[in-house]
Order: sequence, then structure tokens, then C-alpha cells
Amino acid sequence: MKMIINGEKVDSSDKKGIQVLNPATQEVIDTVPSATQEDIQKAIQVAQTGRKVWAQIPLYERSSILKKYVELLKENKLELSKLESSETGKIIKECEGELGTAAKIFTGFIERANHLCGEVMPDCQSECGKDIIFTRREPLGVIVCIIPFNYPVELFCHKVAPALVMGNSVIVKPATDNPLTVIRLVELLLKAGIPKNVVQVITGRGPVVGNHLIENPNVDAVSLTGSTEVGIEVAEKSAKYLHHVFLELGGNDAMIVMDDADIDFAVEEAMLGRISNTGQTCCATKRIVVNNKVKDEFIKKLIERLEKIKRGNPADHSTDIGCLISEKAAIDVEKQVKHTIDQGAKCVYGGTRNKAFFEPTVLVDVTLDMDVANDMEIFGPVIPIIGFDTEKEAVEIANAPIYGLQCGIVTNDIKTAINMAAKIEVGNVVINGTGNYRHIDMAFGGTKMTGIGREGVQYTLEEMSKVKSYVLKNILK
Repeated sequence: MKMIINGEKVDSSDKKGIQVLNPATQEVIDTVPSATQEDIQKAIQVAQTGRKVWAQIPLYERSSILKKYVELLKENKLELSKLESSETGKIIKECEGELGTAAKIFTGFIERANHLCGEVMPDCQSECGKDIIFTRREPLGVIVCIIPFNYPVELFCHKVAPALVMGNSVIVKPATDNPLTVIRLVELLLKAGIPKNVVQVITGRGPVVGNHLIENPNVDAVSLTGSTEVGIEVAEKSAKYLHHVFLELGGNDAMIVMDDADIDFAVEEAMLGRISNTGQTCCATKRIVVNNKVKDEFIKKLIERLEKIKRGNPADHSTDIGCLISEKAAIDVEKQVKHTIDQGAKCVYGGTRNKAFFEPTVLVDVTLDMDVANDMEIFGPVIPIIGFDTEKEAVEIANAPIYGLQCGIVTNDIKTAINMAAKIEVGNVVINGTGNYRHIDMAFGGTKMTGIGREGVQYTLEEMSKVKSYVLKNILK
């Protein structure tokens, strides 16, 4: 596949490319261009023209075009799901679910934008009593959307849909490992009727493409989902031109299991919260914090449940867990597990790797001084178990990392859960469930070093626009 600049499918100016592999088979699926600075500069220039064109198109016309895109997403669901599964290693049924969510996300943003109204200021000040002041929302301009590998379809939609419906032009940077589905999504936008200078897609490695995009005065905003390390770098480089930045970054989220919990239910939630997308989810439950009174029972039942998971070909609808995005990613998880064992933890289940595949793994005897209990985020199907005795201790364990995205609490005592939730430093708390949860309307995002801003139908439209006040002075008699 090729990049798309000004509606044209193009190679990089130096003709260099990058191979895209199927991580499950290690076969080459396709190649994409490795963009140069010249390519990136051209895309930005086109987007600068496009932002003026798109901003002048009335909202109802923009909405009409995007509604056509929703229908194209539905019509091409099977093709897009297969493509995503092949380049990501995600199981096909999860890809199909992601495509279904994509249509809902675009629809939600379209409907919300059509009912997003300005305000009229009250004439409560005597010196302004004859004035009318009202507000309108206007586009930010050119928005760089940096898409992560783990949910390329869903997170493309959470960034691109609000940007476009609010009148911005976008430059999309897909992940290097799996850019193909994102390119197809952009192709369908053009097919739906988006002007060719409004949406561009640039492929290549992050340190080259990302840096050139961010360090440009003709960019107005950057929306990134990625690691905290990359987020900090983006924020620092964006500061030079005061770009708006929206950063959804790392997490090491806990799920707390109280002693009165239904253990079978807690096990199911913990399992689903950790093995979905092979553990490669920002808000996945990455630490299970279990009351010591029920910890042994929880571990026993968790292992029994993991035994029933079907491993295998991600393209098979009966498969429950696929592979990681690459063999390198699986090797990194393997090193983190070994590091945790070296620090004193014990592996009681799994822990083995086969190329890009990594077995669901249970680590016990995890103590609070270990890296995995604090700031080491394992992006794979690894389940560290940490025991606690008191409610206060559970909250302290949950708050230990530098991150604060989401948390789950499983208990039959809702009053206790609410009081704990108020003390836990995260963006969202799921009571009686895993923290691996996202509703398209909720304010998704975290605290501390998990990022800046919120994504969600009820919130992102405001992030992707700016308020302008119009003053009609002395208009009233």
C-alpha cells in the first residue's frame, strides 16, 4: 500500500519502504513507504489548504459526508476485520467488534456535533447591559493524529471523527507495525466525499515522521495514544509552537478483589480484562490486588479458567487469544517476566514464548517493592497477583504507580466501593468489573503521567475546537 497525499497514492520521495509482517506467521503482507521530510512537508502544506476549504463547508454537509462513511465502514467490515487481524495478530472476533464500534463512534460524534450549541452571555453587568455576546465553536486547524498499534480502527475513529466533524483537516500517522488498515480507513474517507486536501496519511517510523510532523509551526494540534515516554517527548516538542496536545499514555491499572467478592465472577473479569487483545490494552487490568483471605482460592480458579482458553490462529473465530504485535514485543514481555521472577516473584502458570505468541502467565508472591507493582507496565497477557489485608492498603497499592488511567473494584459492598473509588487516583473506576472498560461517551483518560485531555463523544468535540466570542456592542436600545 502507499501513503495518501492530496488524494494521490504515493511512494516516498526516496522510494524507500517498510515491510509489514503478519506477526502470527511472520510472513510479509505488504510494504508501505518510509516517508521523508520532503513528503511530510508536502502533506502539511496540503493540509493547510484543506483546513480552510473544510472549515467553510457547513456542518450539515460535513455530517452528510461522514454519514456516508459510516455506511462504508459497515459495508467493508469483513474486509477491514481480516486485514486488521492479519497485520496485528488480534483475534478476528475482536477485530469485528472493533469495526462495529467504529461505526458507532463516528455516528455518535456526528449526532453530538449537530447539537453542540454556543452560549449567550447574561447582561448582568451594567456597563455591558446593551451588548449581546454569543459564542461559536471554530476548528483548531491542522490536527496530527498519531494512531497506536493496539486498536488502530477504534482509536483512529476517536481522533479523526471529532477532528473532521468540527471542521479540521487531519494528518494521520499509523503505527509502523500495522499501518494497512488505517490506510484503508483513509481511502474510504475519500470515497465518502471528504475533499482530498482535508485528510492525509503518512507512513514511516515514529522518530522520523512523528518528529517532523510535531516540530512544524503549521500544525495546530497533536493527538497521540502511546507510551508515556513518547508522550513526554511530544509535549516537549509541541511546546515550541504551543500546539494543543491530547495525550492518552501508559497505565499499570489495578483490579481490587475484596474478601466478600464473588470469586468466580472476579476471576472471569480478571481473565477477560487481561487476555483481550493479548493484554495489549492501555486500560487493561495489569495488576490483580486480592484480599489475602481469598487470594489462594482466586489463584486456583484463575489458573483453571486460563486452562480453558483456546490459543491458535487469530483468523479462526474459535480462538480466544492471539499473538502480540511482533516478536520483538513478545521478547520484551518475556524479559519483564524474567525480571519480575528475578526480583522474587514465582511463575505458577504460563511464562513461555513462541515467536510472537506469549502464553497467559500468572505471577504470585509479588511484593510492593517489585517494579511490576509500581511503574513497569507489561503490555502482554501477564497477571501479577498482589495480596492485601486492609482497604487502606488496597488503595495505596492501586495508587503506587506514576500512572492513573482506570481501576476495577469487585465487592458486594457498594458503599465501600464508592469510598475507595473516591481515594483512587485514576480517571475512571469500574465497580464490580475489570478496569478494562470503555464506553464511547465516557471521558476516557487518566491522571498523573497517564496523559492530558479526554476522549469521548461527550468531550472530544470541545477539545478539537476553539471558542470564539462575538460581541454586538450597544445593539439593544
